[in-house]
Amino acid sequence: MAIIIKNSMKKKIFIGIVILLLGFLLGGISFYILGRITGTSRPSLSVPPGVPGHIIETSKAFSEIANTVSPAVVNISTTKIVKRDVPSFFEDPFFNFFDPFHEFGFPKKWKEQSLGSGVIVSSDGYIITNNHVVERSEDIKVILYDKRSFAGKVVGADPKTDIAVVKINARDLPTTVWGDSDKLQVGEFVLAIGNPFGLSHTVTMGIISAVGRVSVGITDYEDFIQTDAAINPGNSGGPLVDIKGNVIGINTAIFSKTGGYQGIGFAVPSNLARSMMDQLVKYGKVTRGWLGVSIQRLTPELSQKFGLADSKGALIGDVVKAGPAEKSGIMRGDVILEYNGKKVTDADSLRNAVAQTKAGTQVTVKLLRGGKEYRLNVTIAEYPKEPGEAAIESEHEDAQREALAGLEVIELTKEIAQQLGLNGDEKGVVVIRVEPGSAAEEAKIKKGDVIQEIDHKKVNTLNDFNRIASNLKAGETVLLFVNRGGQRFYAVIRAS
Repeated sequence: MAIIIKNSMKKKIFIGIVILLLGFLLGGISFYILGRITGTSRPSLSVPPGVPGHIIETSKAFSEIANTVSPAVVNISTTKIVKRDVPSFFEDPFFNFFDPFHEFGFPKKWKEQSLGSGVIVSSDGYIITNNHVVERSEDIKVILYDKRSFAGKVVGADPKTDIAVVKINARDLPTTVWGDSDKLQVGEFVLAIGNPFGLSHTVTMGIISAVGRVSVGITDYEDFIQTDAAINPGNSGGPLVDIKGNVIGINTAIFSKTGGYQGIGFAVPSNLARSMMDQLVKYGKVTRGWLGVSIQRLTPELSQKFGLADSKGALIGDVVKAGPAEKSGIMRGDVILEYNGKKVTDADSLRNAVAQTKAGTQVTVKLLRGGKEYRLNVTIAEYPKEPGEAAIESEHEDAQREALAGLEVIELTKEIAQQLGLNGDEKGVVVIRVEPGSAAEEAKIKKGDVIQEIDHKKVNTLNDFNRIASNLKAGETVLLFVNRGGQRFYAVIRAS
């Protein structure tokens, strides 16, 4: 009887185990089918709980960008011979007997090494970088991502935009893809890649803080992208790339009071850099377009004097005789509103647009003159050599004092005009002193400036100046037309 009971218990246990296994199997099948229907799946064991999936994907995307672009980023090491002037008496042969003292105290020249970055732009070895990275270099060494080293040679450089092109003797190199910097928006994510402080292929992330930055004081032609991506010494010449991995700028400089990163970096936009690079590779130099005018920014005071609702546009301060502008009918006092179909926001945007126009190109200019708009066709010429500046050297007892607030002037003679580098036929009065803190100083009037008009009235002599100035009312804003070493412009000051 006991044997029969024991066998019965074993049978029940076996049946229970089978039922349990069938339950697990059916549950697994049901979970799989339900997942296929609803589009859900078993969570990945590699994803930490609570971290959104899009964060993981964004992180991977930045990593992929860095892995794609980094092979085309190079380390540029340069050696320069720096010379220092030595007082002439140390050149005396007597000091040759004391070589250790002579060399220790007064070295005449020495080698200086510096580091920078660059971007490979063609598989046959052309590299774009900054001019300040390679200028005056005796030796240039380029180190690739795979640690290979090559001697570099400067193909061409443009100090006015701080762009240079270096060539190495190599083939089948990794390259980058250019982006369109004109389409950039403030707030976009960007990566800066380079060799800060010699730490090769460092990647930093930030956003575009601003576009079209001008008057920074770094180069002659400025249209910078501003970013908060960390840029430090050694990053110069490296790429600024967007989230697609396209090069949208060449890192150039930082704003810093310490010499290190403080959240403000500047890059030459890709469209400008590429234009300079193409000319340097093809011709070995950069040629720029020339309109034949001097232009200046419109301040609220100038805008009011010229009857403008805002300060957009570029004011023509002077027109070069027989230049492209004069031939087309552009006149002094015109305000250019559009250049070749694009709005002119300020003087810098016009200057950059003209400079990037190929000589011989005909463009349409929209301008404002006397409250009316006109459209003129202009054929752009090649930019000539820049004129120099001059300064007046002496004071004169016959100066007219305080005819306008803070100014002392004398009549312009042929002798003074020659000192200032001006044509002997020029007329006007010369500023010989500007009182510190005066309205004239605030208006940036300087010693040596020649005032040729007051409120559109000609000033040919000192008597003209006195007569016109005597009719001005105290506190009235006055429009001056000024000639500074051949560069003409308008200025607004307040009468005393």
